[in-house]
Amino acid sequence: MTETHLLHDLLLRAAARAPESLALTHGDQHLSYGGLRGQVQRVAAGLLRLGVARGERVGVFLEKRVETVASCFGASLAGAVFVPVNPILRPMQVGHILQDCGVRVLVTSPQRLPALLETLSGCPELKHIVLTDAGVPPAGSGAWPPGVSRVSLAEWLEGADAGAGVGANHRVIDSDPVAILYTSGSTGKPKGVVVSHRNVLVGGKSVAQYLENTAEDVLLAALPLSFDAGFSQLTTAFHVGARVVLLNHVLPQDVVKAMAKEGVTGLTAVPPLWIQLAQLKWPEAVAERLRYFANTGGRMSLDTLTRLRQHFPHSKPYLMYGLTEAFRATYLPPEQVDARPDSIGKAIPNSEVLVLRPDGTPCDADEPGELVQRGPLVALGYWNNPERTNERFKPLPAAAGVRHAALMVPEMAVFSGDMVRRDAEGYLYFIGRNDEMIKTSGYRVSPAEVEEVLYSTGLIGECAAFGLPDEALGHAIVVVVAPPAGQASLDVEQLLKACKNLMPVYMVPRRIEVQAGGLPRNPNGKIDRTALAAQLSA
Repeated sequence: MTETHLLHDLLLRAAARAPESLALTHGDQHLSYGGLRGQVQRVAAGLLRLGVARGERVGVFLEKRVETVASCFGASLAGAVFVPVNPILRPMQVGHILQDCGVRVLVTSPQRLPALLETLSGCPELKHIVLTDAGVPPAGSGAWPPGVSRVSLAEWLEGADAGAGVGANHRVIDSDPVAILYTSGSTGKPKGVVVSHRNVLVGGKSVAQYLENTAEDVLLAALPLSFDAGFSQLTTAFHVGARVVLLNHVLPQDVVKAMAKEGVTGLTAVPPLWIQLAQLKWPEAVAERLRYFANTGGRMSLDTLTRLRQHFPHSKPYLMYGLTEAFRATYLPPEQVDARPDSIGKAIPNSEVLVLRPDGTPCDADEPGELVQRGPLVALGYWNNPERTNERFKPLPAAAGVRHAALMVPEMAVFSGDMVRRDAEGYLYFIGRNDEMIKTSGYRVSPAEVEEVLYSTGLIGECAAFGLPDEALGHAIVVVVAPPAGQASLDVEQLLKACKNLMPVYMVPRRIEVQAGGLPRNPNGKIDRTALAAQLSA
């Protein structure tokens, strides 16, 4: 049996155990674990022939498809570091990522390449472009970057089995980096979170444990693979030998159709998508088959949760909290949802979550403090960004009381910047981010708390709350709302009246902006607060 120490070992072990079992589905294409293993081995062999050294970066700029998975796992097998780039990013953003981490090999498609050619000329470390198909960029689409070779991924994948050709891959251990995940920060350009083989493996195993995944599961990959929660659909599934359905959806109805067609048993999504899905009509067959639904990337409103539970009465709801810097932190067991639906739960297996004061000492029950995570899921820092790394990744303070003073080597933990509280039974509750809390009329108000009330009215589709400078109040609470699905407008006066009935005076929004057509999203599918804040301040 293949030992599992590195990311690609997950696939190799699953293929050795059940080579004929289906690993991936993309549209009408189905690929077994044995078939995927062969593709991954061929990609690894191709990268080694290009002279890719240990730890060199392989960028993957593709939509969700089989070649995307093969390229990421093939880079791992070759001893390289893969950089999954969100396919909805604009050329300038893609160029920043490729330049920032010095990508040596870029895997993309002939359809996506033309828009990138101009920015690729500013990527001096790029040496090879691997195209998925035989096509070439159309004439006049841009000058080919000087000194960069053109390679066919299709020829790699159609070649003879390369299992014996990857024996010369580089020596790698589980604490070495395997991927760089770029996350959109609250300010500035995206920053690259460096994750190790151990981070990814432990995360996948932990999630599979509490979600009780088995080889019979079918997981829908609806989130981008460049998003930690999106990529974890692969690691979680491969850990138990389950099947992953790769979906590039345009409309929420696409998710419904895919789930009905493929018999999906598990779906993980972010709140904006759940809001849309909760407002749709669902076939009974989906509800009967769906074993669980899970939320990550932000708090799910009680209204949305209630609607989803009505759609899926036999499905287990998992409310999760995590950050890219540590993959996943907490989850709320389904049996606790009725008792504490506003909780983010407790630490996931093989991880510890602390609630600390600024001096590093543990907070008392129900005392607000910063969420600090320790354990094997803590990432390796931000790529080539010592200032931001030092802000978030710090030695665990002795005052936290979890390590013996005789241990001389410091332990690095991730300081999330999120304010939480822990109740007397150990369950955690999200309060807000340090940089998002609204100080108004002497009160500290969480945007999430305002949004929760807005959703509970049933008058809106989605919303985002902000604090804007105000001479009298310090900050005035402003919200941007979108009408419910199928409605072109909403009654602002009715919404404001509901807020006054449900909120204390200091929390009632001073301004409500209606934005038809939905709120803008960032590359990970979350509501783009940065763009909205800039729009409101203009």
